[in-house]
Amino acid sequence: MTSRVILISPAMNPALRQARFDDGTTSLDESGAAAARAAAGDLRPPTRVFTSPSARCQETAVALDFDGVAVPDLGGLDAGRWRGLTLDEVAANEPEAVGSWLADPDGAPHGGESVRDVCERVGRWLDIARDADGRTLAVVEPDVVRAAVVHALGLPVSVFWRLDVAPLTATELSGRAGRWNLRVGSALTAGEL
Repeated sequence: MTSRVILISPAMNPALRQARFDDGTTSLDESGAAAARAAAGDLRPPTRVFTSPSARCQETAVALDFDGVAVPDLGGLDAGRWRGLTLDEVAANEPEAVGSWLADPDGAPHGGESVRDVCERVGRWLDIARDADGRTLAVVEPDVVRAAVVHALGLPVSVFWRLDVAPLTATELSGRAGRWNLRVGSALTAGEL
């Protein structure tokens, strides 16, 4: 049995445009919603659909014409007291903390989750998804896509920040016999996924 997990990154919203630590409540902007609606119907019907709990992921799923179940384990990295701030604002006020956070996968100077923590949390979900028959589609935050790729390929957690995830792209993992294969960053186009 081969299991397929297609991870869709959310469409654009103001928090993504501003490099803001989203608090999960920021909606898609009109251009992001329009881009997602334009891609609706481009994906083959999945067996099941999940989303990150954030507004932008849930709204992206709806715009893609999917009814997804929000799963807490698919939530974005908890940025603690940095939520709502831009990366530039945090870097101006806490440059050493930002440097430590970006360099140390175990660091959580913001009081939230470390990169290692999010990779382990998403990895546990992915291990369960690997045992599910059929196609799983999940509209998730970019950091959840990064964490899934790190886990699936057994990469060192230190590469997390070196994985770029563009808005409204698909990353496909296919699992069989206890391992995953990866198709990275496909554009949402008819019939390919």
